[in-house]
Amino acid sequence: MGFIQQSAKEMRSWPRNIKLFFLANVLYQFGTGMFSVLYNLYIQGLGYNDSMNGTVVSIQSLATALMFIPIGLIGDRGSRKRILVLGALLSGAGLIARAFLASEFSLLGLAVYTGLFASFFQVLAIPFLAENTAKSARMRIFSIHASLVLASQVLGSMGGGFLADALQALGLNKVDSLKTALFIGGLATFAAFIPLLFTTDKNSAQARPLDSPIPDQPVRPEGAPTASGIGDFKVIGQFALAQLLIGLGSGLVVPYLNLYFTNRFSVSLSAVGILISLGQVMTIVSMLIGPTLVNRVGAVKAVVLFQVLSLPFLLLTGFTNVLLIASVGFLFRQALMNAANPIQSSILIDRVPDHRRGIANSVTQTAFMLGWATMGPVQSKLVTTYGSYWGYAITFCITGTLYVVSSFLYYRMFRERKGNGLSPDASATL
Repeated sequence: MGFIQQSAKEMRSWPRNIKLFFLANVLYQFGTGMFSVLYNLYIQGLGYNDSMNGTVVSIQSLATALMFIPIGLIGDRGSRKRILVLGALLSGAGLIARAFLASEFSLLGLAVYTGLFASFFQVLAIPFLAENTAKSARMRIFSIHASLVLASQVLGSMGGGFLADALQALGLNKVDSLKTALFIGGLATFAAFIPLLFTTDKNSAQARPLDSPIPDQPVRPEGAPTASGIGDFKVIGQFALAQLLIGLGSGLVVPYLNLYFTNRFSVSLSAVGILISLGQVMTIVSMLIGPTLVNRVGAVKAVVLFQVLSLPFLLLTGFTNVLLIASVGFLFRQALMNAANPIQSSILIDRVPDHRRGIANSVTQTAFMLGWATMGPVQSKLVTTYGSYWGYAITFCITGTLYVVSSFLYYRMFRERKGNGLSPDASATL
């Protein structure tokens, strides 16, 4: 009860723009969460083979990746509010259309369309929150934002499944029930533009946090160049390098966890779904307790601690033949590794000025996605060559090695030294 009361008190103190954005983001993520679970079933129900699902997912992800950097640049030079409103409107319209159009051309064309506009929220959410939040509150706000994204997606995926089942129980056929559920998901995403309309641009007095009347300056690591262009892009490049290594490691393991559990332990797909949902719930909890660790050890150390503590659970999952141990290892690895994400976002935002935050966020996300996307052939080659035990064990070991290297570089590049007049890890966050 004390935690609930404290959270309610904290929410009342948030700037109006933050409250409205969180409401919009819940609607947006709820709708996309419904699509993430149901749309592949809809394509299957239309009579297409599994390769169509793979093609749709691939070209949508590629379209999103291609827009990361352009949207970051546009957001840094224009109104992030207007771009977010446009993103919600066009994303929602695309999802509504996808609920009804069934030709192959429509499926592929709308996958590209949706991917392009999905990048708007992914790139600009963190910079928008940063420009509307006092520096001292950013890390907490970023943690809540990341938790809300996951929680909304989980609720959307679960709610979409329950709704489709209920509609079938009422007499609708499979395809029509999925169409109805997808239409409702599209409406939720479309409705996200309404709260955003009532936000204000950062240049207005209402949008600026009361306790941050002057735009804050980025904190630079010791020895970083002071020339704005060179120094800013050096910092962005360092973050991108760390994210590339994490993406390479994650790309070997995370997309194939469902196959890992079904191949090694022969568990049902429903059991895997429950386990992955539990992992998301634990991640939400860990993200919310992340600020407490930051207050104790500093932001950069908190990132490194979370990532290093996840390694024993990663290796435990890779080598065990006991389902219970693998499940516990998976849950703790998932929670610990992902708990660092909002802290890293805060560190990045604190190290670059406002006019480069969009491009900084887009470059780091692009680096991560490049790492993620390139490891599929490596993973499949290892598993087919060495089998379902040693194949996965080797991939988990490679992932652990990449995480260690990334954590070491991250600490070396971003730790604060006492000699520069700042406390260790001051204002650094992931």
